[in-house]
Amino acid sequence: MPHTIRDIALALGAEAAGDLDLTVTYAAEPQAAGPDDLALAMDPRYGDGIIRGQARAAMVWPGADWQAMGLKAVIFAPRGRLAMAGLTRLMDPGPDLAPGVHPMAIVHPSAEIGPGAAIGPFVTIGAGVVLGPSARIVSHASIAEGARVGADCLILQGARIGARVTIGDRFICQPGAVIGADGFSFVTPERSGVEEIRETLGSRADIKEQNWTRIHSLGAVSIGDDVEIGANVCIDRGTIRDTSVGSGTKLDNLVHIGHNVQIGRDCLLCGQVGIAGSARIGDRVVLGGQCGVNDNIFVGNDVIAGGATKIFTNAPAGRVLLGYPAVKMETHVEMQKALRRLPRLASRVAALEKGVPFAPEAE
Repeated sequence: MPHTIRDIALALGAEAAGDLDLTVTYAAEPQAAGPDDLALAMDPRYGDGIIRGQARAAMVWPGADWQAMGLKAVIFAPRGRLAMAGLTRLMDPGPDLAPGVHPMAIVHPSAEIGPGAAIGPFVTIGAGVVLGPSARIVSHASIAEGARVGADCLILQGARIGARVTIGDRFICQPGAVIGADGFSFVTPERSGVEEIRETLGSRADIKEQNWTRIHSLGAVSIGDDVEIGANVCIDRGTIRDTSVGSGTKLDNLVHIGHNVQIGRDCLLCGQVGIAGSARIGDRVVLGGQCGVNDNIFVGNDVIAGGATKIFTNAPAGRVLLGYPAVKMETHVEMQKALRRLPRLASRVAALEKGVPFAPEAE
């Protein structure tokens, strides 16, 4: 769908110059942009790409000499990535889904479907489901009995929303996510080896056979407003109370949230993060890819953990963590420096043991 430069600038609240009635249809990288594309060059490093491309209009950094680049119109973006957020929202057509209920969908008679909702083919909606206004449910998704989904939600192909799950407004769920599966919770009639190791931190008594008894999940999952869930995310329902995800939180692909976990507002959990059962995550927490959080611990507000960090104990608010096990980032950096010096130190110790002078060049 074509947009004028004027309309885009108004939507972004940005300044524009040149021929504001010029229309563009797509966004493109500068060197690949054609005459109908809006070239994205919000940093001076990308200015040369505009000259190599064929764009007539571009989004540029403040103060750019756009006329010297041969452009006819520009939009100025003081904060490039923020402008990208607004632009991509404006240009994203979303799924091709007609309003109403597709004839090949199955909707239980007791379900309440809000005005303007769109339900695609092969969707299954169970008894007592409440679907908010303008919600869009794409093909092969399912919403189980008693679930409540808010307004303006988008649930994409093959997602599974479990029984009694509650979801707020403007929710986005990528393909294949499962929200509301049973928690991974088992117990043995006698004290298990795992319980013993937790107490002894390593030593074992006589090892005996043990059988696992399932603890069923009676809770559900509660999700706030403006939450986004990536592809193949799994969020387990709570054992008694609900597993919860606060408003504004974003989960990347392949994130796993265990049963009873409580996640605060505006958190960012990157790919392959795993949070074990009953952990509590504060507000505005950022966990890099492949971070792990132990069960039954608390991660305070505004904690940032770098990729592959493993958090085994409570993390104070505002702490920046890195490593396995997690330590302060500056401590981890010093530890890595010391680790790189270990071969040299080992050679020096070996030379001292032999009573010979240490020769660094012989390392």
